[in-house]
Amino acid sequence: MASTVPFLEAVASRRSIYTLSKESTIPNHRILEIVKHALKYAPSPFNVRSARCIVLFGDDHSKLWQNAYQVTEQATPQAIEILGLKIKGLEAAYGTAMWFDDEEAYNDLTPRFAALSKQYPEWEEHSSGMHQFIVWTALAAEGMGANLQHYQSSISPFVHQMYDVPVSWKLKAQLVFGKPTAPAGVEKPKMHLDDALKAYGM
Repeated sequence: MASTVPFLEAVASRRSIYTLSKESTIPNHRILEIVKHALKYAPSPFNVRSARCIVLFGDDHSKLWQNAYQVTEQATPQAIEILGLKIKGLEAAYGTAMWFDDEEAYNDLTPRFAALSKQYPEWEEHSSGMHQFIVWTALAAEGMGANLQHYQSSISPFVHQMYDVPVSWKLKAQLVFGKPTAPAGVEKPKMHLDDALKAYGM
C-alpha cells in the first residue's frame, strides 16, 4: 500500500491565503484539469454527480467581484469601508472557481431512493464541500494560494444572467485563487486532539 504521507502533507499545507496576485504558478489548462478531477472523483450521494463548476479568469473574474462590491455597497453602505477592502482583495486575485449544485440531477435517481429525498440537501452539502476541498488542496500543492468565499446571496443574480446559468444550478461557494504575495497568517492554536477524538474497541 502506498504511503499517505504526501496526501496528508498536502492537507496540512492548505491554508486560507488572502494576499493573492493576478498571476498563476500553473497554466489555466492545469487549473481546469484539477477541477475536472474533482468533478469526476469526489464522492456524491448515490453517485448523482450534481456538482457543477464555472471557472472565471481575467476580466470575468474581475467583473464578478466588481459586482459583489456594488451589491454590498448598496445593501450595507455603512460597512463598505471594511467589506469593500476585502472584496477588492478578492478582485486582485487570478481567478475564481464558482461551485454550484444542480438540483435537476436528482431527478435522474432511481425511484426507490425517493423515500430518502429529504436527506439529499444535507448529503449534497457534504459532497460540495469535498469538491471544494480537493481543488483547494490540489491548487495549494501546485504553489497556488486560495480562500473560500460565500457571496452567493448577493452575486447569484449577476452570475445567472452573465453566464446563462440554468435555474436549477444553485451557487454554493466561490474559491478565489492566485499566486500568493505573502504567506498565510500565523496559524491559530488548535483544540487539543484528545478533546476532539474518541476511539473504542482498540
